[in-house]
Amino acid sequence: MSGLFESNPPPPLAEALRPQSIEDVIGQTHLLAAGKPLNLAFASGKPHSMILWGPPGVGKTTLARLSAKAFDREFIALSAVLAGVKEIREAIERAEQNMAQYGRQTILFVDEIHRFNKSQQDALLPHVESGLFTFIGATTENPSFEVNSALLSRAQVYTLKSLSPSELSQLIERARVSSIPNLEFEESALDALVAHADGDARRLLNLLEQIRNATSATGSEIKKIDHEFIHSALSMQTRRFDKGGDQFYDQISALHKSVRGSDPDASLYWFCRMLHGGADPRYLARRIIRMAWEDIGLADPRAMQLANDAALTYERLGSPEGELALGQAIVYLAVAAKSNASYKAFNAAKDFVVKDATRPVPTHLRNAPTQLMKELGHGKAYRYAHDEPHAYAAGESYLPEGMPAPHWYEPVDRGLESQIAEKMAFLRKLDTEAKKK
Repeated sequence: MSGLFESNPPPPLAEALRPQSIEDVIGQTHLLAAGKPLNLAFASGKPHSMILWGPPGVGKTTLARLSAKAFDREFIALSAVLAGVKEIREAIERAEQNMAQYGRQTILFVDEIHRFNKSQQDALLPHVESGLFTFIGATTENPSFEVNSALLSRAQVYTLKSLSPSELSQLIERARVSSIPNLEFEESALDALVAHADGDARRLLNLLEQIRNATSATGSEIKKIDHEFIHSALSMQTRRFDKGGDQFYDQISALHKSVRGSDPDASLYWFCRMLHGGADPRYLARRIIRMAWEDIGLADPRAMQLANDAALTYERLGSPEGELALGQAIVYLAVAAKSNASYKAFNAAKDFVVKDATRPVPTHLRNAPTQLMKELGHGKAYRYAHDEPHAYAAGESYLPEGMPAPHWYEPVDRGLESQIAEKMAFLRKLDTEAKKK
């Protein structure tokens, strides 16, 4: 009957297995191993403000709590999702009280610090500067964009990484020994669990808890959990993806660079990762068109046509059928001859025009729709290229007077541009001969 009146239910597995010391932390060896930054910071006994940046479930909150224990400080935690100016003020008052009554300094931990607006972040600044508390922020977003520069300049940024499969396997073993000793897993089931977790320790422990509950719900004793039971007990997990966040832009960058690097398999991998993560195929279609113009250009003009056709096909068919057209365009772009000569020429010309003075149009190139303009010499001495040998007015200049030939467009020796390069070399030879005459 005593269980009937128990008011404190057992904590979730993720909380029960939260490390109680730095030595217990699994992962983040680039920060916590001997001689590494956070290990040295803890060993020094001198806390400093920091921002812990990384994906969910990699130990940001755990490290913040362990910091308070390592430095013997009071610990105040705020969630930027729920807290406002009132909660910030109360936290500051508690820190002041800790100092005045007990002589103890405080660590103020703000989870999801990127959720605080500028004024909320600014409210922390004077107290960080005065030393009232040591600030620790946690964020899944790039702090360069999401944290005020003033606060960022006063905190050291530490980047946390997703746990590796071997680290997740260590976590499973720890959970089995301490909390779920009756569960046995086949090797394929363990592999499936690690794959489901996708580098997230909290997700892994929640999955283990789901499995423990699922085995209890079956009403029969399961001797060994296999791959099929894992998939029947767990819902499908999507790959980590954050539309509009760092992971979104990292993955589109990886896709673009894979196409530029002529790797069709890697290109398809990142394309499918983004689709699976929920990226808008129309956005991907626009980026595919951009790739064709930027990285292939005149080396293979068919790439631009195919990219546009794929985008139109998607508009007509939608998902999932239209995604095939986009995937095929990705493969073509990856294997096509590459040239950024036109892209570089355009950027160079644009940059020159922005910085250069306003040069007048040469008289022989000006329009002459009226008699007065003709009398002023507009269009005089203009050479009609079609009337010249090779349809080319050798030696003629189409640039403003006094402007040296910039040679912005220099075709590469790949694809169609190799033929363009041959033609341009021939025309320049005609120019040279004409100038000698």
